[in-house]
Amino acid sequence: MERKCDLALGGTYCAHCCAETERRNSLKFISAAAGAVMYVLALAIPFSPVYRFMLYLAAYILLGAEVLYKAGKSAAQGKIFNENFLMGIATLGAFAIGEYAEGVAVMLFYQIGEFLQEKAVDRSRRSIAALLDIRPESANIIENDMIVKKHPEEVSVGELILVKPGERIPLDGIVTKGRSDIDTSALTGESIPKAAEPGTEVYSGTVNLNGVLTIKVSKTYQDSAVAKILDLVERAGTKKARAEKFITRFARIYTPVVIAAAVLLAVLPPVFVLAFNSGIIAPGMQPAVTIDAKTLFYKWIYRALVFLVISCPCALVISIPLSFFGGIGRASRNGVLVKGANYLDALNYVGTVVFDKTGTLTNGVFEVVKVVSAGKMPESEILSYAALAESYSNHPIASSIVKANGGVPDGGVMERYTEIPGYGVAVKTSGAEILVGSADLLRDKGIEPQNPKVYGTAVHVAVDGSYAGYLIVADTVKEDAKKTIRQLKSMGIKTVMLTGDKYDTAVNIGNELGIDEIHSELLPDEKVEILDGIVSKNAKNRKTLYVGDGINDAPVLARAEVGVAMGALGSDAAIEAADIVLMTDEPGKLITSIEIAGKTRKTVWQNIILAFAVKTLVLALGAGGIATMWEAVFADVGVALIAVLNSIRLIGKRS
Repeated sequence: MERKCDLALGGTYCAHCCAETERRNSLKFISAAAGAVMYVLALAIPFSPVYRFMLYLAAYILLGAEVLYKAGKSAAQGKIFNENFLMGIATLGAFAIGEYAEGVAVMLFYQIGEFLQEKAVDRSRRSIAALLDIRPESANIIENDMIVKKHPEEVSVGELILVKPGERIPLDGIVTKGRSDIDTSALTGESIPKAAEPGTEVYSGTVNLNGVLTIKVSKTYQDSAVAKILDLVERAGTKKARAEKFITRFARIYTPVVIAAAVLLAVLPPVFVLAFNSGIIAPGMQPAVTIDAKTLFYKWIYRALVFLVISCPCALVISIPLSFFGGIGRASRNGVLVKGANYLDALNYVGTVVFDKTGTLTNGVFEVVKVVSAGKMPESEILSYAALAESYSNHPIASSIVKANGGVPDGGVMERYTEIPGYGVAVKTSGAEILVGSADLLRDKGIEPQNPKVYGTAVHVAVDGSYAGYLIVADTVKEDAKKTIRQLKSMGIKTVMLTGDKYDTAVNIGNELGIDEIHSELLPDEKVEILDGIVSKNAKNRKTLYVGDGINDAPVLARAEVGVAMGALGSDAAIEAADIVLMTDEPGKLITSIEIAGKTRKTVWQNIILAFAVKTLVLALGAGGIATMWEAVFADVGVALIAVLNSIRLIGKRS
C-alpha cells in the first residue's frame, strides 16, 4: 500500500520528506555562506569602487534572492503587505542611496536569523514527532503457524498478531495468550507499566516490555488509538486561538500603515524643511544656512528605510502560533490531547466545570466497600457465602462480590441455582441453602432483613433460612477527584455534576467531593438542557467546560464551549465529540491542562510585550536618526529569534 506524505496531509513532520528538505536546506546554506564570504571580502579588501559594488551586488543576490522572489510573487498575487516586501523595499532603497554595505548586512543578518529560527521551529516539530513516534512500521501476523510481516494498514479485524518484548504494539486488540507489562506512556503520559494477560485490552502505540503476547486485532489501523492520536495532534495547529487571530488581523492593518508612515517620513520632513528654508512657509525670513536638498532627502529616506526594517511584524506572526504549538506539545507529554490552539486558549477563561459522575469522578466499576454482620457469623464467612452464590452470575455486582472474596470458594457441589432477575439468586449446595439479593427477595422467603441507610447498593445474605447480614456494593470515587474539585474551587471555578444516577447516590458523591451544584436522574437530552442554562448564566468572557466519558455524554460534550473526554476508558463517541482528551482518565489532568494553558498564555504575552517594547523604542530612535540599519536588524530578526526561543521552552517540559 502506498504511503502518503504526512506533511501533505497536514502533519507536523514527515520522515519521508526528510532527504529532500535537507537537500534544499544545504543548498540554501551554501548560497548564504558564499554571499557572506563576498560581503566580508568587499568590507575587508580595498577594491576599486566598481569591483566593490560588484561584490556587494553578488552578495546581495546570493543572500536576498529568495526574499526578493517571495516579495515579487506575493506582489503579483496582490499580497504586498508582508515581511518579504518590507525587506525588499528597505534593502533595494539602501542600494539606491549608495548604502551597499548596510543593504547587504540587512539581508545577511536576516538570513542568519531565519536560519536559526527555522532550526528552532524544526526542533519543536521534531520534539512533537519524537513524542508521537508511536506509529508502528509493521505487524507480525500469525498465519498457518508462520509469522508474516504486514503493514498495520493491511491487517484486518480478527487476525492474530505476535508482539515480542521491546516491540511496539501495532494495533488495538485483546490479549489471547501470554503475560507482560505494557508501557503506555506514549499514549497516556503514565510512567507506571500496566499488566497485560489473556482478556486484557491493549492499544496500538504502547510498548510490550517483557513477555511474548498474542493479540487478536479488534480495530483496523484507521480506527486504532495511535491513528486517532496522531490525527488529533497533527490537526490541532489548524484551529487558531484568539491571540493568533488578533495578530493575523493586526498584521493586515499594521503593515500598510507602516509603509504609509515610512513614505511620509521620507517625504514630509525634507519638504517641510526646504519650504521653510525657502520662505514658502515663513515669507520674509532669511535662511540661516544653505541646505542641500539631495543630502536632506538622502538622510530622511535612510531613516524611512530603517523604519521599514524595524517594522516587520515577524516576531509576533511567527512566535505566537509557535507558543500554542509548544503548549499543545507539552500537554501531549502529560497525557492530554488538545484538538486545537483555540481550545487550549479557552482553558484560561473557564468559569464553570460540569462533570458527569460515573467513569469521570468515579471509577465506573462496582466494588464491595463494606460487609456488615447481623451477629450470627463473621464478615469473612458472609462474603464467602455470597461469592459462592453469585459464582454463576454475569451481573457486575455479582462479579464484584466474587472479586472481593478473591475468587469462588469451595462450598461443595452446586445442586440448584436459580437467578431471579431484578432480585438476586437462590442456590442450594451440598453444604447450605443461600439467598443473596435485595431485601424484597428475602421477605418473599419469609426472612426479615435489616433496613440500612447506605450509599450504594445493599446486597442481603441469608444462609439456611437465617439472616446473616449484608454487603455494600458501590462505585468508588477516583483517587484524585476530591483534590481536583478543591483545586478548581481555589481557582474561583464553579463545579457542577450532571448524572443519570439516582438522587441519593448523586448527593452522596457530590457532598463527598464538595461539588457546588448537583443534578441527578437525567437523560442525555436533559443534560443538554441543563447545560444550556448553565452556559447562559455564566459571566461574560467565561467558558463552560464539560467532562464526560460515555456515549450518553457525546451530545453534551458537543454542546459545551469546551468538551473534555476521558480517553482511556471513554467511549469513541465521547472522544470524537470532545475538544480535549484526558488519556489517563484522571480528573487531575484537567488541572494540568489549565496550568499549561496559563503558561502558554504567559509566554504569548511575554513575546507580544517584548516585540512591541523593542520595536517602539527603535522605531522612535530610527525616526529621530539615532538608530541605524544595525539596530533595525536587531529589532526585527533579533527580537523574532528571542521570541521563538522563548516559545519553544514550553514543549521541552513535563508539568
